[in-house]
Amino acid sequence: MGSIFKIFIESISQAFQQLFGNKLRTILSLLGITIGIWCVVMVNTAVDSMERTIRTNFQKLGDNVLYVSQFSWEEDPEANYWKWMRHPKPSFKDYKALKKSRISSMEEVSFAAITGIKTVEYKSSSVEGVINFAISHEYAEMFNLEFQKGRFYSETEYQVGRNQVVLGHKVAQELFGEQDPIGKRVKVFGQKCYVIGVLTEAGKDFFNPLNFDDCLLMSYELARKITDIKSNTRKSRFLNVKAKEGVSLDQLKDEVTGVIRASRRLKPTSDNNFALNSMSIVTKILDSVFGILGTAGLVIGIFALIVGMFSVANIMFVSVRERTNIIGIKKALGAKWQIILLEFLTEAIILCLIGGCLGIGLVWLCGLAFTQFLDFEITLSTKNFLIGIIASTITGIIAGIIPAIIAAFMDPVEAIRK
Repeated sequence: MGSIFKIFIESISQAFQQLFGNKLRTILSLLGITIGIWCVVMVNTAVDSMERTIRTNFQKLGDNVLYVSQFSWEEDPEANYWKWMRHPKPSFKDYKALKKSRISSMEEVSFAAITGIKTVEYKSSSVEGVINFAISHEYAEMFNLEFQKGRFYSETEYQVGRNQVVLGHKVAQELFGEQDPIGKRVKVFGQKCYVIGVLTEAGKDFFNPLNFDDCLLMSYELARKITDIKSNTRKSRFLNVKAKEGVSLDQLKDEVTGVIRASRRLKPTSDNNFALNSMSIVTKILDSVFGILGTAGLVIGIFALIVGMFSVANIMFVSVRERTNIIGIKKALGAKWQIILLEFLTEAIILCLIGGCLGIGLVWLCGLAFTQFLDFEITLSTKNFLIGIIASTITGIIAGIIPAIIAAFMDPVEAIRK
């Protein structure tokens, strides 16, 4: 054990001698492995960060919520385009039917509709392109809307359709600046409405399905009073049903299907003219997409590592040639071939680990830069750090095995002569 440790220390010393003895050659050789490891770890880190961000944001939608839709998320809309286009969009009538029903598996149901993209005014200030949402009273609780200031409207305020609105963070900031918007009156759809709440900033996540920064929320009852919402059939509508705790979505689907079919007066022999979707469908799609991205990243990384492997193998061949006579003397003095093999193999691994650590450090710096300037958090995980170290070690073994074998089986007499 002591001799192996001594060989290991000596190999590390030899590796650093190669680094500092031939700086230009070493830099060029290590550049290949550094870039290779950077490619492997960077692609994995970017894909993992993207996946984590998207999955985290999708979790906000809830894995116990059904989404009643015109289209099925499992099918390609273009494949049966006219079939799906004949289906009516979710309606407030569907919402009322579910609300009045006594479905045992349903905890809550909510409805939302985009009523238009309008300009919101406050005195001399105005914000264009604001997306106006008409939502039912349950929407905020179902999707856990967070408020920076103020509150959501009460059930009584909803029922009477009071002139009250909730603003997205960006809309409030552009309209009021440093002023407190709560209690101020803004003009939308030609009506003056009191601001009762401002939502917390969603930020600039790569994907956020609940980003209301550029939106204005009003109660559906208010929207019915100030705009012709029923004639807006082209606008998006969202009907969501949340299951009770411990109830499966399959059970909820069966009961929701019965209520909506009755509401739309479908015949027993008629097919459903709506689709019930859930986050499990999205999860399957994400698994497939990120599986492909991971495979693509692996292929890119392998090719990059092959380039780095040849560069390290080159420096090891040169190292063996330069130390041929020393190898001959060692073997003449009784050094076994296993010792010589281990010495050069360890040296190759150390060189690759140095290049790998430089590549991992570069990934960390790139992650900081992307997070700072692109508002997209890229973090180097422990898993990807270990992938970089293991890949460096394996590359070192592959790159150094042939030069190490050549050195280990040299004829000592011929080696000394050279």
